[in-house]
Amino acid sequence: MNTLYVIIGLFALGALMGMYLLALVLQKKETPKFVALIHGLFVVAALILLIMYNSQHGPGLMESIVLFMVAATGGLVLIVKDLKGKALPKWLALGHGLIAVTGFIFLLVFAFSK
Repeated sequence: MNTLYVIIGLFALGALMGMYLLALVLQKKETPKFVALIHGLFVVAALILLIMYNSQHGPGLMESIVLFMVAATGGLVLIVKDLKGKALPKWLALGHGLIAVTGFIFLLVFAFSK
């Protein structure tokens, strides 16, 4: 169960950075690349740990994993556009965040329903 708390913590830290980045995107301000990189590293590490945890403890987290993977796909599109200096679509940034939050809620329900 301790591993699950580390995973939740990493996703929570990533979410805090993501909210900051989203606020900048919605204000049409430039996003700091270092923050975007750290955001990505935290959530990728959490996703890898989540997949490893799920493979050892059964399929109970598949919904969360799928949602995080869909969110990660949107995040990849956003970072590529950002690094190319293109405008970031607000709808994609919002969708990325909402999908990730939904995956996080599934994760929390799983973790605290035991």
